[in-house]
Amino acid sequence: MKQYVVAVVAAAVMLSSLEAMAAGTVRIGALFSVTGPASFLGEPEKKTLEMLVKEVNAKGGIKGNKIELFIEDTQGDVTKAKQLVSKLIKNDKVVAIIGPSTTGDTMAIIDDVEKAGIPMVSCAAGVKITDPVKKWVFKTPANDHVAGEKLLDYLAAKKQKSLALLTVSDAYGQSGREQLKALAAKKGFSVVADELYSPKDTDMTSQLTKIKGSKADAIICWGTNPGPAVVTRNVKQLGIKIPLYQSHGVASKKYIELAGAEAAEGVVLPAGKLTIYDKMKKSDPQFKVLSDYNLAYKKSYGVEASTFGGYAYDAFELISEAIRKSGTTPEQIRNGIEQVKKLVGVSGLFTMSPTDHNGLDQSAFEMVKVVKGDWDLAK
Repeated sequence: MKQYVVAVVAAAVMLSSLEAMAAGTVRIGALFSVTGPASFLGEPEKKTLEMLVKEVNAKGGIKGNKIELFIEDTQGDVTKAKQLVSKLIKNDKVVAIIGPSTTGDTMAIIDDVEKAGIPMVSCAAGVKITDPVKKWVFKTPANDHVAGEKLLDYLAAKKQKSLALLTVSDAYGQSGREQLKALAAKKGFSVVADELYSPKDTDMTSQLTKIKGSKADAIICWGTNPGPAVVTRNVKQLGIKIPLYQSHGVASKKYIELAGAEAAEGVVLPAGKLTIYDKMKKSDPQFKVLSDYNLAYKKSYGVEASTFGGYAYDAFELISEAIRKSGTTPEQIRNGIEQVKKLVGVSGLFTMSPTDHNGLDQSAFEMVKVVKGDWDLAK
């Protein structure tokens, strides 16, 4: 009997040891624009990811696997992004990468992750990131053509058919401009002004003066801060009465803060539901995720969560789901992400496939409006 008990205990110890060995650690890398011009994107992404990893590890990890995180700051510089992705892959031996924050940084490193066979879930919106589909590349913000279509459908309902475009001359702006012009032609809009500005420009009165003289029914500014905030202030300063619309690239309180509540009053844009989740029906499938995320972020950092941090939230959830369902190798994670169906995230309900590595449609957006320094649903 004694020998039997000893044998049982030994077997239990061995089984426990095997389970511990099987669990191990999953090394995940992240590339965010934590500092620099795009820090309004990268900082909440970094904080969100750190918060989630801390929560997951405190609960024992993912299927017993603790997450080891390696976060690097690209500063929104494509050269740094190239250097840092190499470090994550070759030195840190990560099995998946979250980010980068910007379309430019993402496009610069696609060849690196494709060659290395490491799944990357970008937090940038440019449609060219996943169209055409690349084997190892996914992204969490809805494609800019989806946002553009949501916006133009809203304008059509308002009978605003003559458009003035003012887009930033970076990868995000170029992609948005292409999509807007193509959609405008398809949907019967006319583009009566087509102006550009540089990411470093601090005044857009020249472009807006030309637009003021056009017969536009609406101005669409497509860019990420600080440019759109400058445009918003300039529109107010010039006394332009043409309605101003922005892209989903400014869907956070930071835009209102930079532009000033008075200047931003009445500005409309397509945005993820996080901006107005407290005005949603509690039966909405996203309500609990959005509410819990905002509460946890506010508890951790003392401020409300942003849509941009939500992109990192969704990237981590996609990778976590893949690990739970498929395994921890890069190939298993890639395959697992591609098989995700109706995963409820901050940005929407994700359904991936071999032909769709974004997985979102127009339902990811609501049309929102700045009212008294806050977001409200646009009517």
